[in-house]
Amino acid sequence: MVKQEIQDSINAQINAEIYSAYLYMSMSTWFENEGLPGFAHWMRLQAIEEMYHAARFSEHLVDRGGRVLLTAIEGPPQEWNSTLEAVEATLAHEEYVTDRINKMMDLAIKLSDHAAVQMLGWFVAEQVEEEASAGAIIDQLKLACEAKGALLMLDKELGSRPMPTPPPDVNL
Repeated sequence: MVKQEIQDSINAQINAEIYSAYLYMSMSTWFENEGLPGFAHWMRLQAIEEMYHAARFSEHLVDRGGRVLLTAIEGPPQEWNSTLEAVEATLAHEEYVTDRINKMMDLAIKLSDHAAVQMLGWFVAEQVEEEASAGAIIDQLKLACEAKGALLMLDKELGSRPMPTPPPDVNL
């Protein structure tokens, strides 16, 4: 049976992951409206990946006899001033999620919840990848200096991102 503190922490994270999906869908539609279908595609896949994460947390709770409790999700921003600002917001959001995951890991270690530690280890590694990916796009955007040709090349590259696969232990 999962301890109440862990259950509460995971439920909060499930809702945070769903908010992340909501945020990235908002960014995806903004990029579509800006004429950047590749960026929109990349963000749509980010949203799908975040829902996979929510499912993985949910399955962990259910497998351990816990209860998933979903709460209202706040509406995300709808507008950004530039492509760079939107991707910087993505990185800032991923850094926020990383901090949440790290605090959950600290709690799991404190409570000697080895099952949660093992599950969270996957998310710790995933967050390294998430931050690196957003950071690389920011670096490329800064190199492009808003040059339309470079922006369109990056847009084309992001449009080729393959569909993410569900993380281990998620039964869809």
